[in-house]
Amino acid sequence: MRALRRLVQGRVLLLTICAAGIGGTFQFGYNLSIINAPTLHIQQFTNETWQMRTGQPLPDHLVLLVWSLIVSLYPLGGLLGALLAGPLAVTLGRKKSLLVNNIFVLAAAGLFGFSRRAGSFEMIMLGRLLVGISAGVSMNVQPMYLGESAPKELRGAVAMTSAIFTALGLVMGQVVGLRELLGGPQAWPLLLASCLVPGALQLASLPLLPESPRYLLIDCGDPAACQAALQRLRGPADLAGELAELEQERAVCRGGRARRPWELFRERALRRQVASLVVLGGAMELCGNDAMYAYALAVFSQAGISQDKIQYVAIGTGGCELLATLLSCLVIERAGRRVLLTGGYGLMTCWGSVFTVALCLQGSFSWMPYLAMACVFASILSFGIGPAGVTGILATELFDQMARPAAYMVCGALMWTMLFLVGLAFPFIMEGLSHFIYVPFLCVCICAAVYSGLFLPETRGKSFVEISEELQRLNFPGRGRGLAWAGPEVVRSTEL
Repeated sequence: MRALRRLVQGRVLLLTICAAGIGGTFQFGYNLSIINAPTLHIQQFTNETWQMRTGQPLPDHLVLLVWSLIVSLYPLGGLLGALLAGPLAVTLGRKKSLLVNNIFVLAAAGLFGFSRRAGSFEMIMLGRLLVGISAGVSMNVQPMYLGESAPKELRGAVAMTSAIFTALGLVMGQVVGLRELLGGPQAWPLLLASCLVPGALQLASLPLLPESPRYLLIDCGDPAACQAALQRLRGPADLAGELAELEQERAVCRGGRARRPWELFRERALRRQVASLVVLGGAMELCGNDAMYAYALAVFSQAGISQDKIQYVAIGTGGCELLATLLSCLVIERAGRRVLLTGGYGLMTCWGSVFTVALCLQGSFSWMPYLAMACVFASILSFGIGPAGVTGILATELFDQMARPAAYMVCGALMWTMLFLVGLAFPFIMEGLSHFIYVPFLCVCICAAVYSGLFLPETRGKSFVEISEELQRLNFPGRGRGLAWAGPEVVRSTEL
């Protein structure tokens, strides 16, 4: 609670969190969920457009192909954005990267808004690619910006707000997509173009807030700007200790250069960090949370919920993740990262096992669909408590200033590639495994829980220099515990 009070006292830090989040990960969750409501309307528009052009209706399988392209271009754009995020963060800085990123949102909103009037479903496809690029950039730059701007005792809670805004975007997208609002057959262009609103809010608010102090000091070499940014973020607090830590980190990184993504895999000094990033980053996308969301509608239908009410019940799934991430934000500095990850994946294993049993026995007992529905909500809650938010903190805390942008590029590329592949393969997995669909995801959850509990270093309450020194001991166990970390190999260049 003391950490929460300090967060409230730091009004500028709180405003920074909100300004970065509303046009950042909120956009990711929002654009991920709003595409579900107008599915049939966009497919009908595609068919009508083709018929107007050629005089012939588009065959059903080609309508589905166009729709699958509209959906899959979003993660493809996210992959491009993730690869773009590192160079942007190094060249423009964290705050300016988020601001420039809104160019993609503005362009996409224009394409969506005028697509029906122009009679072009290709504009929708291009718009989905652009909002995907925007999401890929913001998913990497926002946690980097917030993690570098927060004090070490609040770093986990502040970085967790990225997951909170993602869940909030999911819920808002579900709400706005209701038939009574913008989910109707005439309003779907406005629904897709509504991503303009959070982008405009960020453009109006973020320029008034400070840049990352670490970027200003270590990357730009501007101690005065760094101190001014810290003073605004911390309020009337003694900055001597934190400035000393920043200077120590700057001394360690002096003369180094920003790492390239492929270099992270070659350096022994980054062995534990890269392994944690790849294992846990991949597990977050392969743990079956998306499968729960995809299967939820069928489970709700089997539980006897009428089709016209399912859209309202589905909002509860996003609400569960939002509630869980809020809870995780409050306890992360008390419980630690490792406990939340291990507990989250452990609970997902438990609920996934019960879910599988409920699917297998749903024809034998009338109450089994209700048990399956409870497992859906419980699993999503478990995902929100740990993996949803804590995984995004790893690249900030496990890598130093020179390797952090490249680490986010690797993490983002992995996440978006996995998201694309799971979306592509999921219908075939569902058809092939039927009621045992969750078994492969259970294996991933077990492996992630074991890795988190045994191999992930705890970073709660530690400065970046202290974390680097501990990782140095883990990566070079044969050297003495008293060996000080000397930083990465010195190469005098600042190019990414």
